[in-house]
Amino acid sequence: MNEKNLKKLLEKVRAGSCDIAEAIKQMKHWPSETMDFACLDHHRTLRTGFPEVVYGEDKSAVQITAIMQAMLEKESVVLATRVNPEKALQVGAKIAGLDYHETAGMLVGNTDKILEHDCRGTILVMSAGTSDMAVAEEAFYTAHYLGNQVKKLYDVGVAGIHRLLSQKELLHQAAVLIVAAGMEGALPSVVAGLVDKPVIAVPTSVGYGASFGGITALLGMLNSCAPGMAVVNIDNGFGAGCMAATINRI
Repeated sequence: MNEKNLKKLLEKVRAGSCDIAEAIKQMKHWPSETMDFACLDHHRTLRTGFPEVVYGEDKSAVQITAIMQAMLEKESVVLATRVNPEKALQVGAKIAGLDYHETAGMLVGNTDKILEHDCRGTILVMSAGTSDMAVAEEAFYTAHYLGNQVKKLYDVGVAGIHRLLSQKELLHQAAVLIVAAGMEGALPSVVAGLVDKPVIAVPTSVGYGASFGGITALLGMLNSCAPGMAVVNIDNGFGAGCMAATINRI
C-alpha cells in the first residue's frame, strides 16, 4: 500500500463505489503480513516512499518465491537483490512474468507498478572498471525501479583518465552521480572534484591482496578531500541506488 493507492481507496469509500467491507479486505495485510520465516512490511512505501526489498543471498529459492508471491499481490514493484542464476531459475519456474538482471543479481516483478515521482533530473551510475559492473548494475536497476531516469558510464577509471574527461558533458547533466570503484577507490574523488552535484561513492571488493576485500577503497573514499561526496558500504549498490533516489526526489 502506497500513499497514491491509499488515497484512491479512501476516495472510493467516500464516493460509495467501494464499501467498507471491501476496503477492509484490501487492507487486511496492512501494515504487515506474518509468514513462518518472514514478516512483510507492506506499510513501508507509505512510510518511507520505497517498498520493502527482498535480500535474496541468504534465503532459499522456496523462501524467495513465497515472499515475492505475497508481495506481488500488492500495488508496488517488487525487487529481490543478490539472487544467483540458479535461484532465479527456480523462482521463475514458480512465478511467471519476472524480469531477471543477471549481472546485477536482481529479480523484479510488477514492473508496471513503478511509482512515478517528481525528480530533479537523471541519476548517472559509473564504474571505474568492468569488474565493478555487478555493483554498479545493482545501483542502476535499484534507482531505475524506484522511479528514476538512470544512465550509465562504465570502465572510466583513473588508469585511463582521458576516458572520464571525454564524458564531462554527461557528468554535468546528471542530478546525482553514483560511482563504484575497487582497487584504491580513487574515481569518486576525481568525479566529485569535477561536478557540483552530490556524488555517492561505492567501494567494491575488487582488487588484489592489499585491497582487503574493499576496505582499502572504503578507507580511501572516507578520507577523500573532495567535498560533496558520501560513501556507502562495500559492494552496496542497492544502498547507493536508494540514496540517489532519495536525493533525486522532489
